[in-house]
Amino acid sequence: MNEARHSRRVFQSVGAVLAGMLADAALSLGTDQVFHMLKVYPPWGERMSDALFSLATAYRILYSILSGYITARFASYKPMQHALVLGAIGLVVSTGGAVATWNRDLGPHWYSIVIVAIALPCAWTGARLFLRRRQLPA
Repeated sequence: MNEARHSRRVFQSVGAVLAGMLADAALSLGTDQVFHMLKVYPPWGERMSDALFSLATAYRILYSILSGYITARFASYKPMQHALVLGAIGLVVSTGGAVATWNRDLGPHWYSIVIVAIALPCAWTGARLFLRRRQLPA
């Protein structure tokens, strides 16, 4: 019985982190696609202006905070730690993306650096918002 409980907790933990990752990716990529379709952004493959990269940074920050909140919400225990795992995964993935695209002139270097830098603080902020809300009386 103890092994079944452990298996369920692992499944819930992985699910919580995956939910946050999927929410972040779907929202970010979906917003990108909508902005391309609305011609806010230039066609795919053309470089955007720094102002448009600032816009992308703003909504990625919001979506990263939301994904940290979602991860904390779905974690059955230790919500902050789960959100920080999400942030660590984001840190690794965004660092890999920055390294892979650094010399390809796909955007300003500051954008890649900011995306790396926001991963952990946004995940922490989302979890903190969840924890603060959970402590308030209904």
